[in-house]
Amino acid sequence: MPFNIAAGPFEGTRESLKGYEPPEWFRDAKFGIWAHWGPQSAPEAGDWYARNMYMQGSRQYEYHVQHYGHPSKFGFKDIIPTWKASEFDAEYLVGLYKKAGAKYFVSMGVHHDNFDLWNSKHTRWNAVKMGPKKNIAGMFRQAALNHGLKFGMSEHLWITYKWFSTSHGSDKTGPLAGVLYDGVNRANWDLYTDDQTVYWDLPWNADGIPESWKQHWYLRIKDLIDQNQPDLLYTDGPLPFEAYGLNIVAHLYNSSAARNGGRVTAVYNSKRPEDCATGTCVLDVERGIVDKIWPQPWQTDTSVGDWHYRRDDSYKSPKTVVDMLVDVVSRNGNLLLNFPLPNSGRLNETELNILSEITEWMSVNSDGIYGTRPWKIFGEGPAATAAPSDDAKFNESKRKELTSEDVRFTTKRDVLYAFVMGVPDRDAVVRSLATEGEGSARKVQNVELLGAGRVEWKQDAAGLRVNLPERKPSKYALGLKIAF
Repeated sequence: MPFNIAAGPFEGTRESLKGYEPPEWFRDAKFGIWAHWGPQSAPEAGDWYARNMYMQGSRQYEYHVQHYGHPSKFGFKDIIPTWKASEFDAEYLVGLYKKAGAKYFVSMGVHHDNFDLWNSKHTRWNAVKMGPKKNIAGMFRQAALNHGLKFGMSEHLWITYKWFSTSHGSDKTGPLAGVLYDGVNRANWDLYTDDQTVYWDLPWNADGIPESWKQHWYLRIKDLIDQNQPDLLYTDGPLPFEAYGLNIVAHLYNSSAARNGGRVTAVYNSKRPEDCATGTCVLDVERGIVDKIWPQPWQTDTSVGDWHYRRDDSYKSPKTVVDMLVDVVSRNGNLLLNFPLPNSGRLNETELNILSEITEWMSVNSDGIYGTRPWKIFGEGPAATAAPSDDAKFNESKRKELTSEDVRFTTKRDVLYAFVMGVPDRDAVVRSLATEGEGSARKVQNVELLGAGRVEWKQDAAGLRVNLPERKPSKYALGLKIAF
């Protein structure tokens, strides 16, 4: 098929895309917020609902049968009209996120559930025609522009062909064993796909995905780019389908250059390190942190709770979020943090409290976050010296809690920021700034505690010892601004 990408500096080849460099805005931003929201949020029963409701024995299957009926009679297509977004206010939400310190906002574009959140040209299953009957992505985009934030979108569509195959299955036991789910009906195949192989254990690759789906994916994502002009496009997985994916990335970058006087200011996220090894894209690590300072800017995406809203969810503490932000930034990364929205589109009280705590911390410490670059080491302390994980993906739950013994570093111009990751009663010690020993530090000239001003300090062979005031400016990581 002809790709018809925008004219510009890139062609849809790996060789051409090697010349890409991440834009300065992304390097400087450090913190983004994501709304992982859509019709799967309507039941308020957690992530991957549209797949798992067709898997007998799963928690979401049991929930679905109890609240809606058997999936042979009431399928995901029937969930979509129940997504009302009755209290959705994009302007208000993005305003809160900006206040909390986010420099970019990311809207769901299309999840694995095959439902587009913009006025899609290539599927009737979209938020303008169904569900809330609103251009959700378009409203989020306008709010981001109004608040001066960069705007991104996520696409999870490439694996949908296999992901949704459970809708073609049936119960294995019980009174309705063998009765096929509603995905088998040809009239619904433009939602559930026409895949006749049921992948109960989902292989996360393109094997078995036909050329027709790859072409359909390309047209949908090209339409996403053309209508929404995202500054960032996130793919949930590797750069998919080789020539199709490469042309999508080239189209994203060339479209960006056309809008910005020839400069490419867009970002494409892939989760496969090989895709981003030389130019091409920015690596994204889901729910994980790399074990060193990455040579190129990268991003971790995580959520304060489940990806899609869950009523009985447990949430990350504000300390965990702040610690992750600082730790990621010290390793040359950005944090993209999801706040799952319920059916209504209104944050719950727990989420608002987490957001408020982030806002308070950023109002004091953001100078050591925005526009910074890594120091010669990312940090010191017990958690810094712990054995690294072989694979950064999904390693956040295995990480040690950071304490006042752990320090993380960032730099900006001639200033070093040292974040003490707990709150000691009196003194904080930065051992990497010792005047003697291997890699001994330059002579310190001045130390300020962010939010409190100048503090007393002493630099000697043991390190930099800082006398902290009794009243601390932050509940969480304390930022020291150090001049040499």
